[in-house]
Amino acid sequence: MIVKDKERIQPRSGRLDLLLQDPDYARRYEVEIQLGKTDESHIIRTIEYWDIERKRYPSYEHVAVIVAEDITSRYLNVISLFNGAIPLIALQMQAVKLGDQIGLVFTKVLDLLQLGVEAEEDEEAEPTDRSYWEQRASKATLAMTDTMLEISRQFDPSLNLKYNKFYIGLVRNGQPNNFVVFRPKKDWVRCEPRLDRSDEVSQLLDSAGLNLMDYDSRWRRYRIRLGKDDVHKHKELLTNLFRRAYEEERA
Repeated sequence: MIVKDKERIQPRSGRLDLLLQDPDYARRYEVEIQLGKTDESHIIRTIEYWDIERKRYPSYEHVAVIVAEDITSRYLNVISLFNGAIPLIALQMQAVKLGDQIGLVFTKVLDLLQLGVEAEEDEEAEPTDRSYWEQRASKATLAMTDTMLEISRQFDPSLNLKYNKFYIGLVRNGQPNNFVVFRPKKDWVRCEPRLDRSDEVSQLLDSAGLNLMDYDSRWRRYRIRLGKDDVHKHKELLTNLFRRAYEEERA
């Protein structure tokens, strides 16, 4: 975590204790720390600061974090009710003396509510088709997506495109197999192979001169911005990446 700020002044609302940011993902944590037991004002303040920050910086995902020496069962039940509607983490912190040294022990008593391993792939309620994506993106970027499907078919001829509302995925024998997904725009395509982050893969992409966006640590995806000629120019590299992602998905 990167400490972005501390005692951050909030408009008409006091100061936020800590603002942390995940360097691998566009996520910020609004952290409130309290001595002793948590109470109503602490909970309200934490949620209020989280709400202010998410409205000021909507391009980030925001998580509220409550830290206290004692989070009683009563207030744990209360903040548990919010979790899901409001992303919340609750940490209980205790000081432990070891000889002449003081150590801190953190216990996570409430974690983020995960709504699904692959919530991004549950879009069946709003199916789309190719014409939807031609209007949202362009025929040219859909043609780039077709080329990347053909690359994937080199090692699995049964793959086909699946047009979802927010991305184009892959299906194999009628079942989702999203080892890579595509998000076409008007002039470029964001290609997202699912691979664990590694120095080797990152170096391959950097050496190729590809436009590499932030790694999506939540969904374990590299995010690559591909322009008009990039798919043909880097076909061998894309084939290698897709094959790796395909094999990891089936492992």
